[in-house]
Amino acid sequence: MISKLASRTRKKALKKIKPKSPDELSASWIQEDLLYSGKGRALFMILPTIGCSWALSEAGGCTMCSYISDSFLEPVEASEIIEIFDNIISSYEFEEKTAVKIFTSGSFLNPEEFPLEAMEHIISRLGAMENVEEIIFESRPEYINQEAVRRCCELAGDKIVEISIGLETCNEKTRMIKINKGFSNSDFEMAVNTISDLKRDFNVRSKAYILVKPILVSEKRAVEEAVSTAIYAEKVGVDRLSFCPSTVHRGTLMEDLWRNGSYRPPWIWSLIEIINRTREKVSVPAIMDTSGFGTSRGPYNCKKCNRDLKKFIIRANLDQTLVPPYECECRSRWLAELKFSETTASTDIKYSEYS
Repeated sequence: MISKLASRTRKKALKKIKPKSPDELSASWIQEDLLYSGKGRALFMILPTIGCSWALSEAGGCTMCSYISDSFLEPVEASEIIEIFDNIISSYEFEEKTAVKIFTSGSFLNPEEFPLEAMEHIISRLGAMENVEEIIFESRPEYINQEAVRRCCELAGDKIVEISIGLETCNEKTRMIKINKGFSNSDFEMAVNTISDLKRDFNVRSKAYILVKPILVSEKRAVEEAVSTAIYAEKVGVDRLSFCPSTVHRGTLMEDLWRNGSYRPPWIWSLIEIINRTREKVSVPAIMDTSGFGTSRGPYNCKKCNRDLKKFIIRANLDQTLVPPYECECRSRWLAELKFSETTASTDIKYSEYS
């Protein structure tokens, strides 16, 4: 049922997309970040591709994701991707230790999405750059195999190669039915084990993305699942965790529910609870993404505390510390929602106090 709804919503959204050139779809920015060696900076780059094969399939893709809307929807030539990448790299100075994070709105290791020639050029060039410490990209588990990972690592030299996987949750019912992710825990474990097996020969790591509050999940359950997923991912063998609080993307099933008052993004209080409990239970680095904080489509508390708490979380990400205590009158509303949200399964409480 969810798959059919996701597919229907996706098809409607794709019809509304205004065509853009590959160059227009690319983007890059740089910011302070936490590397394996400590505080540094990260260059984020979005490279144009045909888009995620799962999102383009009849399954309809994930219920919260609209990145396919930022894709070219047709194959992009390797030469064009290479030119865009080279232009991005040439526009920045690399005078301090840097991680380069590559986003393709899909799987970097799927040659049907991302041409092999472009992948080899990108990894080779980054591997030769002195102050680039980490090369990070994303892939679904089905494209993570020994041959593909080994090829990347050989081209990267002594750089850390980190492969990020959208695990989202360890609860298979949530992942398969509510997120419509299309892979199992065993698929995830196999991918992580493939990466771990190559650590004997290469400087390769794995990262798990954890989605905070999918659709049809209560606030209380969202907190519990996020913490449980962090514990599970560490036991499987991932090297780093990244919590991704839901933001309401256009053209998704999540947006349909949100517009009908049947979904609310997570409270920032919930995110603080998650990160603090994770610090106590998990030893691998864990960060909480702060994109969309304080907006109607993203995580929010109230206009009085949104901004302060975002700053505290960013600092806790960089220092890997607990978020310090903070008092605001909206916290009592959050506590009430934790207590009663199980009766609704997904919050339908509406607030207009956005910053």
